[in-house]
Amino acid sequence: MDRYIKSGFAGMKAAAVMLLLMFFFAPDACAQTDAPALDSGNTAWLLTSSLLVLLMSIPGIALFYGGLVRQKNVLSVIMQTLFVVGVVSILWIAFGYSWAFDTSFADSGNPLAFFIGGFGKVFLHGVTIDSLTTGNIPELVFVMFQCMFAIITPALILGAFAERIKFSGYILFITLWVIVAYFPMAHWVWGGGFLQEMGAIDFAGGTVVHINAGISALVMAVMLGKRNDYRIGHPITPHNVTFVFMGTSFLWLGWFGFNAGSGLAADGLAANAFLVTHIATATAAITWMVVDWVCNKKPTTIGACTGAVAGLVAITPAAGTVDLLGAFCIGIITPIICFFMVAVIKPKFKYDDALDAFGVHGIGGVVGSILTGVFATRYITGESGLQGALYGDWHQLWIQVVATLVSIAFSAVVTFILFKIVDSTVGLRVDRRVEEEGLDIYEHGESAYNH
Repeated sequence: MDRYIKSGFAGMKAAAVMLLLMFFFAPDACAQTDAPALDSGNTAWLLTSSLLVLLMSIPGIALFYGGLVRQKNVLSVIMQTLFVVGVVSILWIAFGYSWAFDTSFADSGNPLAFFIGGFGKVFLHGVTIDSLTTGNIPELVFVMFQCMFAIITPALILGAFAERIKFSGYILFITLWVIVAYFPMAHWVWGGGFLQEMGAIDFAGGTVVHINAGISALVMAVMLGKRNDYRIGHPITPHNVTFVFMGTSFLWLGWFGFNAGSGLAADGLAANAFLVTHIATATAAITWMVVDWVCNKKPTTIGACTGAVAGLVAITPAAGTVDLLGAFCIGIITPIICFFMVAVIKPKFKYDDALDAFGVHGIGGVVGSILTGVFATRYITGESGLQGALYGDWHQLWIQVVATLVSIAFSAVVTFILFKIVDSTVGLRVDRRVEEEGLDIYEHGESAYNH
């Protein structure tokens, strides 16, 4: 009997010790459970996506645009692209990220919050290796991911004024453009600005990247003037179609990081963005090829590559909200409209958009942004998510139209002002002799092909 009593007391004693241990250590355990933990899967995907987006600029844009220009100007395109990668990276870390994604101005009621986020994260102040953001990824990874978007955007513009711009003028213009046009637009759409609050859908850059760059490209092409040997109905032959194909391939590959990475997680939304990006692009490439074949009697490699890029552009704002139906429709509609702009409207109005930066990126961005308001579906966004006009929500379409018009107006005005400033100080147009002999030799002292 005593043995059982002692055994009972021993059990009670052990239970009491366990309760004491739980009392002292349970709060720490709860605190550890509640604290956000880094998601290694999301982090790995965003690191990969950042690399993929960088591939879009170097070598993607450099090869795509470099192949389209003449042999005497290919290095000028490569140098312009390399400069963008370098200077935008520095500006982004210095204050661009803070302007786009800081919230200090909004938190303090500063009226400048309408234009930029603030100066709280200048030179990444307060951003440590332990700082986490949406998706439980390191904020440093998010900084780099968004940096790649800031790089690719101004790189798109150079296709409009290729073969006739001074490198010194280009340096000043692009530097100012990134600061005054890109950083504020990124804040408006992604950093808590008024377009985001209004409910505009731009999953990966329809307004911020493609409309912004495309409209600026048109303004620059018109104000800079046509190339001296540009003739309507006599297109200037690209010097290396293989480069164009290689550039398109890098763009297509990199765009998976561009779109599928924009959800900041390795999840079903990323999988859908990956799927619809590929399907819209494939559909657009085939559609342009068919239209090219019907209108010009030949299915061209450059046509198919251009169609693929148009599809990539248009699906960008919609990748997080549309399903396969939307992807197919965007992939069919966009290249038809872009082809019309390039083959009919450009010759009619006689502007020299040298590599069709406006016709493909500007128009593709406009079409994609508006069609997002048509094909967005709760099948992707969730039961309480946004949906487009096709599913009964015409208000969302109206929001997309407003956001598109705001982007067009802002980009056009900013570019016009910057052109006037730079042209009156440094100058933008090269001399006639430089243009005739080639920018590679006169501007950079090099030749791409030495025999």
